[in-house]
Amino acid sequence: MPVTNLPLETYALKDADRLLTPALLLYPELVDANIRAAVHMAGDDSNRWRPHIKTAKLAATVGRILAHGVSQLKCSTTLELLTACQCHAPDVLLAFAVVGANARRVLEIAGQFPNSRISVLIESAEQARTWRGTNIGVFIDINPGMDRTGISEQRTGEVVNLARELGERFRGLHYYDGHVAGFPAEEREARVHEGYTRLLALVRALAAAGAHVGEVITSGTPAAPFAMSYPGFRHAPFVHRISPGTVVYNDTTSLEQLPNGGYMPAAVVLSTVISHPAPHSITCDAGHKSVSADAGVPTCTVIGHPGLKPLKPSEEHLPIDGSAEYQLPQIGDKLYLIPRHVCPTVNNFDQALMIVNGRISSVEAVTARGHEAPNIL
Repeated sequence: MPVTNLPLETYALKDADRLLTPALLLYPELVDANIRAAVHMAGDDSNRWRPHIKTAKLAATVGRILAHGVSQLKCSTTLELLTACQCHAPDVLLAFAVVGANARRVLEIAGQFPNSRISVLIESAEQARTWRGTNIGVFIDINPGMDRTGISEQRTGEVVNLARELGERFRGLHYYDGHVAGFPAEEREARVHEGYTRLLALVRALAAAGAHVGEVITSGTPAAPFAMSYPGFRHAPFVHRISPGTVVYNDTTSLEQLPNGGYMPAAVVLSTVISHPAPHSITCDAGHKSVSADAGVPTCTVIGHPGLKPLKPSEEHLPIDGSAEYQLPQIGDKLYLIPRHVCPTVNNFDQALMIVNGRISSVEAVTARGHEAPNIL
């Protein structure tokens, strides 16, 4: 079902006029359903999913993930790491190379939460030395062609030498193939599988050199289904885990990428129509400071209004066009927006309203929003 045709009654909030807008609304029952769908995608095995909590952000949501039997997480910031540990996550990978003060902060958090197994990524011998003599696990970050971070998968000798230097601290390989997102599904699967074949060749080279690969982490949202269909990961001599995180809430992009996964939007932005500047246009209070514009325009879709087309936002304003025959919402009406990219959209809010049966059940802090305060003392 197209997201614009979703039933508005699923998301409509009673007494919405009482709320300041824009506001972030989360639907816990849909979050739980999405978590179950993700575990199902992982072969009905919660051990095969290491969700990236850059999307979840809230301690309340991280707790729901853990309650479904998922015991391993992935994150990008020290604040996300801290949140995961405060939620008693047994195993957390900081999937972001850290050095200097950021690395020292990881060690502080590890000391504060000894019951959480914490790991990091590296791509160089210098970074490997940062963790020498610590209890921090280490994954080697492999560049699959995205050219964002990591060692090229073709530099086998360098990867082998790094693994040997790490010794017992070497936990495995991290392989984020997010660059496949722009390809159609049938081409995406072929590209993803080609990459995994190269990855397994690297695993075999490590094994031949005496470096045990305990875990291989692949696949954000666009690649995850194809990781599960890849024959080489079945009965592998390592634990293979996928790491999609967007699926916990979903957005218009993830729903297009996973059309048959049983996922639903579980996070929407409530906005108010504030202007009717032209005969066929309105403006609401959901500019890019609330609904992220990093994935392009349109930044969102409007639930229950397939005839509305969001245009380029400014900081606080979101202009929306309607066709000549479409009856536009009036000033003061509420709009329920599904973001095109939910992860940074959640990061725009300090609190989220948890909605159950059309009413606010609780107000939860967006615990891991932004970054920790710099320690300048």
